[in-house]
Amino acid sequence: MTEQKLDFEQAISRLEEIVRHLEKGDLPLNESLSLFEEGTRLLASCSTMLDEAEQQVVKLRKGADRRPVELPLEDE
Repeated sequence: MTEQKLDFEQAISRLEEIVRHLEKGDLPLNESLSLFEEGTRLLASCSTMLDEAEQQVVKLRKGADRRPVELPLEDE
């Protein structure tokens, strides 16, 4: 499965699938390593997507004068 074409939800689903396979512990070492590498790439991709979503939320927030205001997300 190619991670580049997955949206966030698909990537998370695939990560969960990978974790289930690895937790079983019944895969040969080379398959386990391959799944681990795929999972690492998916995790990086998900992290990037979350960062981009956070930046978009920050841009969309508006102050009292209806102008965009960058506030930390923890202020809510």
